[in-house]
Amino acid sequence: MARIGSKPIDELVRRAIIGDGTAFTALWDTNIDSLKSYLKSLLKNMDDFYIDDICSRSFEKAFRQISSYDPSRSQFSTWLRKIAHNTAMDVVAAENRAMGEMVSIDGKGQEAVGENIEDQIDSPLESIIRNEDEEQTNKYIDGLPELYREVARKRLIEGLQYKEIAEELGMELNTVRTRIRRAKGLIENMKNEQDS
Repeated sequence: MARIGSKPIDELVRRAIIGDGTAFTALWDTNIDSLKSYLKSLLKNMDDFYIDDICSRSFEKAFRQISSYDPSRSQFSTWLRKIAHNTAMDVVAAENRAMGEMVSIDGKGQEAVGENIEDQIDSPLESIIRNEDEEQTNKYIDGLPELYREVARKRLIEGLQYKEIAEELGMELNTVRTRIRRAKGLIENMKNEQDS
């Protein structure tokens, strides 16, 4: 039986079920490294940003569903891995939908239809942002979480292509795409709040 100090995992789970947040934090501390390793082996092409995101989402789901955990059916770590697996599949499916339909170009592999087009054409939101004065656009970008500011500035102010941003910042292309998509969503929310 896995233990944290002198407390068995089952005791931590029991305490988490009755709402003890410190017990759930201890479950996080006990399981986070093995969960990250599991996800990295499952999703070899995903960068750490995605892995951390999936881990966080998985623990949120586990916290909400902790009362449904049955220790007689599986270990907590196995139950948590199952949640993480399902969460990862949901994230991958959502990313594939966001990237567009997948087609085979040469019969050997698959490539996103809009992959290169996305780099060349402004989205409607990007067009609106570009038509606003630079000061207002900078205000929106400054209002973003730090994680998204630099890629948003390079795309929306400097007009760089996704691949150029990836090369300049030393990031994976998919990370750049994801951060820009999330930044644009946040900016759209800011614009809607301002207009209402």
